[in-house]
Parts: sequence; structure tokens; C-alpha cells
Amino acid sequence: MERVAYGSAGLLALALLTACSASIAAGAPGGDATVTVVPADKAGNVPTDEPVVVAADTGTLKSVHVRGKTGELPGKLSADGTRWRSTQNARPGTTYTVTAVAADAQGKQKETTTKFSTVRATQTFDIETITPNKYDTGLTVGVGMPIMLTFDKPVTDRVSIERNLSVTSSKPVEGAWHWFDDRHVDFRPQKYWPAHTKVRMEARLSGVRGGEGLYGKRDHVLAFRIGREQITKGSTSTHYLTVRRDGKTIRVIPMSAGQGGDWKYYTTSGIHLAMSREPVTVMTSPGIGPGEAGYYQKTVYNTVRISNSGEYIHSAPWSVGSQGNSNVSHGCVNVSPENALWFIHNTLIGDPIIITGTPRKLEPTNGWGHWQENWKQWLHWSSLKAGLTTKF
Repeated sequence: MERVAYGSAGLLALALLTACSASIAAGAPGGDATVTVVPADKAGNVPTDEPVVVAADTGTLKSVHVRGKTGELPGKLSADGTRWRSTQNARPGTTYTVTAVAADAQGKQKETTTKFSTVRATQTFDIETITPNKYDTGLTVGVGMPIMLTFDKPVTDRVSIERNLSVTSSKPVEGAWHWFDDRHVDFRPQKYWPAHTKVRMEARLSGVRGGEGLYGKRDHVLAFRIGREQITKGSTSTHYLTVRRDGKTIRVIPMSAGQGGDWKYYTTSGIHLAMSREPVTVMTSPGIGPGEAGYYQKTVYNTVRISNSGEYIHSAPWSVGSQGNSNVSHGCVNVSPENALWFIHNTLIGDPIIITGTPRKLEPTNGWGHWQENWKQWLHWSSLKAGLTTKF
């Protein structure tokens, strides 16, 4: 999330493993080389996140293989050749065979073989959606873009899942995961991403416990890039949008915001993110049906969505006379056709769009209102709290 590279648990101390390990002589009759294997030979119901540890108590390891029906567990050998540790979770309901070759001080080699079986899964879970992605957002996004994961089933072991989510970036940032509910966990930095940062997210969820009898089906990897820094600020009091790119003002746009009166007709104040760019959007009156007073259905063009409550920045040729001086919309930000065309072509998904001046505040769960929570509030819903992303 490494950061957040909430990785696997630390290496188990071999001195504490005598109760659950197998120590087998490998070498000369005098026992010059012995191998300790964890989990123990013939162990059953082994947790999938328990690392496999093979150690040469004397001598060195020449090779280690941990094989199951779904493939081989990768691992890493220590620099001195005396200890090997698996680097991924085992699969549930799988019997693994550990084959280790060790050499004693005279170079004589012997092979050691043990077996263990992991706990069975009654259900599996997977990631249903990952945002950003190639199709919905593109893989170059704005500096405010969060990483958003949606699971196909509710998960309850949040700590186990977070430990297996990692975020690396070309420019390290402080960041953390945040649970919105049992199916949604999102990552954001403490501050906006630095411009032109490369980001990689790995969800190493294969075999990870998500709850009682629930285990991850597979791993996922996402790589994307942060574009230039562009932040738009608009005031419903001054009736202008100011677009700044990399610290310089590049466009000032007259606007007209929500007229207010009825609460739903106020534009929300807060830090929005550009959520979509739509050449054509059909808008209908919220909560009002055909034939009722105030009903409307209108086709608008060149729209940038900024919330889930129906707010867009869009072309509004009918309100050009009010843009720059008064608020007449039903909650959207109206701009001229020329400015709307420019804005949609110059906006990345994830660009911050900050609106001020209204009594209606953007809720953190209204669209991508992640930045509406301060850092303390964001961390309150993180199981493992914050960390620095690892640089790659």
C-alpha cells in the first residue's frame, strides 16, 4: 500500500519453532548437516499465510522446492545459504511437498523431503473492479487519483488483506489504505501524488484469508502513471473557475453554479475529482418524475462528472449571460460551449476540482470524495495505518 507495502509477516525465529518443525539429518553419519522444515512433516490445516521456512542448522542449502498441485511456491535463499523462506502465500486445500538438498562441511549432499497440507477453503473471493484502469479512466491520471478496489464478496479479515496489498512509486509518498465497507478498500497519499509519478499496485491475494473459510482466488497487478499537476478551483461567490497547471494559471472560466433555495440545487463545496469525461450526457431532474412540477430531461454536451449526486461541469449555452455573475443552475457548474470543450480536452480523470462558497458540503462517499477527509480521519479506517511507498 512499501507504504504501505504491507507485506507478509516477518521471518519466524527458528529457535521458537521446535514444536511445529521437522529436523532431519542430511549428510554424514555423524550428523554434520541437519535441516529444519516449517511447517512440520505431515502437518495439516496449516494457515495459508504461514511461511515455509527451511534452514540448514549446519552446512548449507543447495536447493529448495515447495510443490503443490497448483504449482511451486517461490522463495528466497539467505545470502549465507543457510535459510530459505517462501515469498508467497500457499493455496488453501493443497498438499505441498518440500524437497531440500543440503551439504555438510565436507560437501556431501543429502535430500530431505517433508509434506504438509493447508486449511481448506469453503469459499473464494476475488477483486471485482480496480480503478484506475485502462478502459474507464485511462492509465495516465490526475494527482488526486485514489486506487480503488472492490471485492466480489464481503471480506472481514482486513488486516490479512492489507498486509498483502503493496504500492510502489517512482517518487515515494506517505499513503494508506482506507476501508469504506467490507467490499471496498481504497488507497490515497497523504497529499496529492507528485506530478509524473509512476505507480504500481500489487494485490497478492492468492490464498489470503478474507474471513472464516474465505480465501483469495488470484493475484492482481496494476501499473499507472500520474500526469501533470492540474488543480481547478471555483467559487460560487465570484462565479469563476481558475485552472492551474504545474503552478501556473492557464485558464480562467466564467461559471454559474447551483441556484440554491432547495438543498438539492446547491453545488456541493469541497475537493471533487474528475470522475468521467462524457461527450454527451442526458440529465433528468433529481427526485421529480415526468408530469410533475419542475421535471426536466435535457441533453448536454462536453461534461466532466465531479460527484455521484449528478454534478458535472458542462456546456450550458442557455446560461452564458449568467456565467461570471450569478448562480442559476440546478447544481451543476455551467460554462460556455467553448470553455466546456476546452475543459473536457484538458482534464485527466483524477484531477482535483475544488468548489467553495456553498453551505452544502461534499460527502466523502459522494463519488470520489476521498480528499474530504483529513489525514487523521482517513487513517481511522485503515487497519495498518500509514507508511511510505517503496521506490522502484
